[in-house]
Amino acid sequence: MTALSQQNDYAAHLEAAAQFIRANNDFLVVSHIHPDGDAAGSTFAVAWILTSLGKRFTLINEGSTPEKYMFMAAQTQKIINYEASEGTISGKFTHVISVDCADFSRMGSVSKLFADDIQLLNIDHHATNDRFGSCNLVVNDAAATVEVLYDLCETMNIPFSHELNVCIYSGLLTDTGGFRYANTTPKVMRIAADMLQRGVKGHELAEHLLEKLSYPQISLIKSSLSTLSFAHHNQVAWLSVTLSELELSGASNEDLDGLVNYPRNVEGVEVGILFKEREDIVKVSLRSNGKVDVAQVAKLFGGGGHVRAAGCAVKGTLNEAIERVVREVGLALE
Repeated sequence: MTALSQQNDYAAHLEAAAQFIRANNDFLVVSHIHPDGDAAGSTFAVAWILTSLGKRFTLINEGSTPEKYMFMAAQTQKIINYEASEGTISGKFTHVISVDCADFSRMGSVSKLFADDIQLLNIDHHATNDRFGSCNLVVNDAAATVEVLYDLCETMNIPFSHELNVCIYSGLLTDTGGFRYANTTPKVMRIAADMLQRGVKGHELAEHLLEKLSYPQISLIKSSLSTLSFAHHNQVAWLSVTLSELELSGASNEDLDGLVNYPRNVEGVEVGILFKEREDIVKVSLRSNGKVDVAQVAKLFGGGGHVRAAGCAVKGTLNEAIERVVREVGLALE
C-alpha cells in the first residue's frame, strides 16, 4: 500500500468514526482494566468531545481509576467503578466507545452492560488489536490512543478546549515515558508542541504524572529491588512483587507504575519484566529495548501490547509464572 493510499484509508476510518459519534447518542465509554495515563486521558478526552457535541454519555471501568488522573475530569465526569456498582446499573448500552483496549477482553466485566445489538467504536493504537468493533479506528504505529483522538478532533472540527488539550498531552506524556521512548515520533512532538502553544503547562503535568512518588511506591521499590534477578546471559532481568508485600506496603495498582523500568534499564538487558502476584494469577509487564517483540511473547499467554511494551496474566504460582515467561523470552532472544 502506498503512502497516499494509507493516508486516504486513514481518512476514511476517521470519517467513519466521526459519523458513528455524530449519528448516535447515550454512549458508554470504557477503557481497559487498571487504566494508565493514556487510557484515562483518552477516556476523559472522549468525554470532553461528547460534551462539546451535546451528547449524553456514561464513563464506566472495571475497578477504580487512579486518583492521580482524576484532574482531567470535570466534576460531572466521574468514572463509575463497575466492580463496586455491579447490579446497581440498570439497562444496557447499544452505543459503546472503547479506548486503548487491545482486545475485547481488556474491558473486563463491563461488557455485561452491552446490549445484544451493540454498536461499538474501537479506538486504539495497539499492534495486537484484533478489530473487535463494529467500527474500528486503530492506528498501530501511533504512540498513544490520544494521538488518534487528536486526529479525530481535527476531522470533526472539535474545539480544542484547555481541558481536552490537557487530556491529549497527558496521554502522550505517559505513553512515551516523558517523550523518551522509541515511539516518540516527529508527529508526537508536533502534537505536544501544539498543546503547549495552546497553553498546556507541560512541566506541571510531568511533575504530577512522572516525578511524584508516594510512600507506598518507595516501599515497593525497596522490597522489589531485593528480588532483582537475571537470566540468559544477563539479557533478561526481572522483579517480583508478592501479594503480601503489596498489602504490607498499603500500595495500590497505580503504585506499581514504573517498577518494570528498573530491570529494563540495567546495562546489557534486552527485556525487563515485572511479576505481580494476585489471588489466582500473576500479572506480567514486559518491556523491551528493541531486540525482542514482547507483544508476541505476551500473546503466548493471552495478552498483548506493543513491540517494546506488553502485558499478560499467567495462571499458577509466582515461581511458575517466572519460569514460564522467562523461558519464552529466552527463546525469543535466540
